Amino acid sequence: MLGATVNGTLGHSVLLVGLICATFGALATVYGIRTGDSRLLRTTQRYAFGVALAGVAAFGVMERALVDRDFTLAYVQQVGSADTPFLFNITAIWSALEGSILLWLLILVGYTAVIARRFRKRLADPLVAWALVVMFVVCIFFFVLTLGPADAFRAGAIGVTKGTGPNPLLQNHILVLFHPPILYLGYVGMTVPFAFAIAALITGRVGERWLTETRRFALFAWGFLTIGILLGGWWSYEVLGWSGVWGWDPVENASLLPWLTGTAYIHSVLVQERRGMLRVWNLTLLVSTFALTILGTFLTRSGVIKSVHAFSNGTIGPYLLSFFGIVAVVSLGLIAWRGDRLRSPGAIDSPMSREGAFLANNVLFTVFAFVVLLGTVFPLIVEALQNRTIKVGSPYFESMVVPFGLVLLFLMAVAPVLPWRKASTELLRDRLFWPAWVGVIAMVVPLVFGATGFAALLAFGLGGFAAGAASRQLILATRRQGLRGLVGRANGGMVVHIGVIIVAVALVASTTYTHSSVIELTVGKQASYGGHTFELVAVEGFTTARSNGVRAKVRVDNAKDYSPAITTYTAFGSNVPTPSVRNGVLDDIYLTIEPGAAPGDKTATIKVFIKPLVVWLWIGGLLMVVGTGLSGFPGKRRRRPTDPTSAPIPIGPDPDPVSEEPVSV
Repeated sequence: MLGATVNGTLGHSVLLVGLICATFGALATVYGIRTGDSRLLRTTQRYAFGVALAGVAAFGVMERALVDRDFTLAYVQQVGSADTPFLFNITAIWSALEGSILLWLLILVGYTAVIARRFRKRLADPLVAWALVVMFVVCIFFFVLTLGPADAFRAGAIGVTKGTGPNPLLQNHILVLFHPPILYLGYVGMTVPFAFAIAALITGRVGERWLTETRRFALFAWGFLTIGILLGGWWSYEVLGWSGVWGWDPVENASLLPWLTGTAYIHSVLVQERRGMLRVWNLTLLVSTFALTILGTFLTRSGVIKSVHAFSNGTIGPYLLSFFGIVAVVSLGLIAWRGDRLRSPGAIDSPMSREGAFLANNVLFTVFAFVVLLGTVFPLIVEALQNRTIKVGSPYFESMVVPFGLVLLFLMAVAPVLPWRKASTELLRDRLFWPAWVGVIAMVVPLVFGATGFAALLAFGLGGFAAGAASRQLILATRRQGLRGLVGRANGGMVVHIGVIIVAVALVASTTYTHSSVIELTVGKQASYGGHTFELVAVEGFTTARSNGVRAKVRVDNAKDYSPAITTYTAFGSNVPTPSVRNGVLDDIYLTIEPGAAPGDKTATIKVFIKPLVVWLWIGGLLMVVGTGLSGFPGKRRRRPTDPTSAPIPIGPDPDPVSEEPVSV
């Protein structure tokens, strides 16, 4: 086993090397731009690779320290344990503050190396060079964090030979292996389009071509962020025992905020590429998305909020808040400086047009993000100004999300059928006829089966309306081009839309129509609830090296046994409920065991949740992933925008190859 001094020294050394590479990379690139030294600019790739190697090495050293149980490092004392299974010992690296910043750094330096490699033949291009400068500067900031307030290689107390292991909630489900890294791939990936946006402002090349450099990076970062959020909901559902997937927790909101602004950007960028409009919107959305990732990191890692997801208090908060302020001030200053060049050459001809719908979409997403941000930080503002504690809970967010969600579903139905510039009444009537009938059916069918609630039924109707509009475009595309018609931004986006609609409808159904009951079960006797039967088979105890607990074996509908449990992790002394779920196409049966049961008991108190359509959340999420992948590949047709301020480079496909034709399905 490596000694603590070796691990600590090696970790600090490679981080210092990374900081030096990032600093010299930024300085050399700026000097090369100023002097026009193309030979010097071509060395940028070496600095980027040096930064990447240092980040990977630092992460590897910490993983080895955790696997070897090097308890002379403070971080290993905090999250490592000889009793923790190997898998959760690996994932322990991102279970606390210092390791999570190392994970952030690892992904950041990876993106930096990818950019340097991707544009290796254009390193002398000022746009690419300035983008790499921004990437280097962000790397410098995170290297400083890992060497300072978030030092994972700090020596621990002498004589410690064991640790407690990671938080119990982070060592009882395999999703902990996937959720944080994928979420970070999205979070950190937003640095790339931000870097190119700043580069465009610095160089004055604020037309349309710089968008080409970032479109796929922004799209796939958004895709990773989407997957990460969905996996977080799945983890919450499977682990926390409250049967929900989203509780408007501040840490959940921290991931939702950049997703909202990123979604707005993914849509509005089409308008700029097609019509040269919404330039300020797009730059502001990119800056906001990146800034919100930094603000979200501050909220989740500074200790200013209390959450099951948040990390403990530390000294990292002022650094993150200062960096957030610098990003906001510099970015807004650059936008103001380039204001004369950001004037759009075109204007919206009619609100009943594709660009008009996208502008409305932007406004809605931006206002929605502001509402979520206000509800998240308002308690902090009140505490700072009035020294009192308040809580903004789910009722606030749910009362606000309903109108936003309904309007967005309506826009999702109308926008795909709108042409650019202006739509006639006849064209809209033809294109919306069948989607409208799908919406009516989607509203009537639940009503026939006893569904109630105006907002929920309206959501089903609008969901059907939007799904009909998206399906219409996909049918047209596949009719003309076969399955190849599904590839490309426009039709891949329609697949994403269908996934979003399925997720929205499933969320409405699972939250509105969930019902639950606490049932006292006895061995050998059946109880009924919600059209299902439940029978207690046994109450068993279990013991491992790190925990002990009790579980109830419950037979559902005279078929399979399910085992909700309560686990006590000995190092923490805390009880962690572990639900057991029977998944179904129409509903889930979600079981938890109430405290008080003991091994060998003939009775147990079980809480039963009947939750409709939950599985469709994950199906819709899978469709969103598939659609994102399809959107990242070029469609059949290509075109080039006109922008005399940029070098000619190829761009992606026509954003909508079929929807302008006045045909109906």
